[in-house]
Amino acid sequence: MKILIIQQKRIGDVLLSSILCNSIKKAYPDSTIDFMCYPNCKDVLIGNPNIDSIILLPNEVRKSYLSLFKFFFEIRSKKYDVLIDVYGKLETNLITLFSGATTKISYYKWYSSLFYNHNLPRLSKETKTKFGQAIDNRLLLLQPLKLGNDAINPYPKLYVDPKENQKALALFEKHHVDRNKKIVMISLLGSEKIKTYPLENMAEVVEYIGQNSEATILFNYFPSQIEDAQKIYDLCSAATKEKIHFDLLADTLSSFIAIMDLCDVIIGNDGGAINMAKALNKPSFIIFSPHVDKNDWATFEDGKQNLSVHLNDFKPELFSELADKEIKPNTLQLYTKFTPDLFKDQISFFLNEHL
Repeated sequence: MKILIIQQKRIGDVLLSSILCNSIKKAYPDSTIDFMCYPNCKDVLIGNPNIDSIILLPNEVRKSYLSLFKFFFEIRSKKYDVLIDVYGKLETNLITLFSGATTKISYYKWYSSLFYNHNLPRLSKETKTKFGQAIDNRLLLLQPLKLGNDAINPYPKLYVDPKENQKALALFEKHHVDRNKKIVMISLLGSEKIKTYPLENMAEVVEYIGQNSEATILFNYFPSQIEDAQKIYDLCSAATKEKIHFDLLADTLSSFIAIMDLCDVIIGNDGGAINMAKALNKPSFIIFSPHVDKNDWATFEDGKQNLSVHLNDFKPELFSELADKEIKPNTLQLYTKFTPDLFKDQISFFLNEHL
């Protein structure tokens, strides 16, 4: 059986969708499983023994009608039996249409039956799930394959390249990181402003960690975000700055995975870094943006290994006054109400548990 999994877009989404490969391979060890994603996400799939081939769809192909249609027919030539489209947008609708696969699975939309013969409704927003809706909705896509409960594996896993591990160790030595101390990775900034905890508040969180632990602190940010990262650093006290290795940065995604594997915990904004840390079995403390549905992305929440906070946990009345469609446009205003004093007790508990 030849199977294609499609998940374009963000790193965290691609990593979470890899659980489909893990479960299918357990049920059908002789199957061939390929995974299609954008090039910037491939490193979270490298080393996964349940993926036979990673198929990349680069921007230059997507932007050229001729190249894109050539790509469609290349996919068709692979003669897949099963196609699971987790992304479910026009681009992947067309890939599915041309694929020739017999079994085509995706989420239900009003038009989806034109492309897929299995259309699974997502869980309702109110549904409480064991693993988080981001995981449970993906597991729904396995239903048509009738794998059996024993095959279902909901836990994403990352595989650290030994060469990257050695490079990370050398980087730690270069920056004089004391490996005898616990190491905290700070998910410092989100992918966009409305997913980024306000800089002054994040500085207060970093300061609290610095004052209440002896841990070494690393910042995760992109070079393009250095100005905001510097603002947070500058707001910290001299004593906390001594614990921060501001310039110790990964230069690739695989490099970050190796660095994160050497850390003990991650704290900060929700995003790909958090999902990667969880896939390395690192304890996480997440600060969610007011517009993000915690029920969706608070995966594997257990109150100890993985904890998260959301403004709605503390001030639900702010959300009862807004319609769902009004929350996102008001995110920055809601963030002003989400001060660190609301959840310092939870951070204290997390630090005591893991540091």
